[in-house]
Amino acid sequence: METPVVNADSARRELDREYSPSSLVDDLGVHLTRYGTDSAYAQSSLTVHRDLSCGPLPEQRFDLFPADGEGAPLVVFVHGGYWQELSKDEAAFAARDFVAAGVSFAALAYGLAPRYPMREITAMVSASLHHIRAGLRHLPGAPGAVHLAGHSAGAHLVACALESLGSEVASATLISGVYDLEPLRHTYVNDALGMDADEARDVSPLSRPSAPLPELVVARGENETGAFAGQHDRWVAHARAGGAVVTDLVVAGRHHFDLPFDLGDPETELGAEVLRLVLRRPG
Repeated sequence: METPVVNADSARRELDREYSPSSLVDDLGVHLTRYGTDSAYAQSSLTVHRDLSCGPLPEQRFDLFPADGEGAPLVVFVHGGYWQELSKDEAAFAARDFVAAGVSFAALAYGLAPRYPMREITAMVSASLHHIRAGLRHLPGAPGAVHLAGHSAGAHLVACALESLGSEVASATLISGVYDLEPLRHTYVNDALGMDADEARDVSPLSRPSAPLPELVVARGENETGAFAGQHDRWVAHARAGGAVVTDLVVAGRHHFDLPFDLGDPETELGAEVLRLVLRRPG
């Protein structure tokens, strides 16, 4: 019996599609535009401290939207964009919801590929989050407990940071993340990242034993590709195997790009779970 011949180009196209969340979205531009417009509205309508330093590199900056009073919990959000697009200027869309709930919000910047390789990006974000956590009392509003959140590439970067920061933060919310980067080496995404096998392994949270983790919300939209659904399921199992308490959410009717808008909205499934953790409300 002859062995079936696998068409390499066809296999590559299929893997590219699986790791292209926009392949399931007809109106991607609408959502990307809304990230910017909602963030601009938050910047113009709330008290904001722009471009606070959280490290020696020029990209290590964040925008802080303090809630009223002192000691409010702080959510630090890490944006997506496959480690090569977007910025903190499009990452403040949830600020109004959090501030309205009495929660301070920070949108974190970081250096992007191809200027920075993945090892440096993950190290930079981890260092920035450590800096913010260590200097809370010096920030406007002197925030209290720190909670992390990240979307897509940002979820991956938060998961990497939790390896060293997990016991120092109160919770983390990971939305539509990628936690094993080896498959991405074989897709269009790696054209800018330039990872080899060693680097992909080194920056993959799923390649290492689970460190002590805070309570997690791990969420994805119902309408995600099989690759993103599989990454989600593997990370939930990995975190639980390490002893973490995990709320596993697959949100009906949502996809990769619109789910983040629910992050701080108490009227949504995701927002209600996040605020339960951040405000320690009874379940």
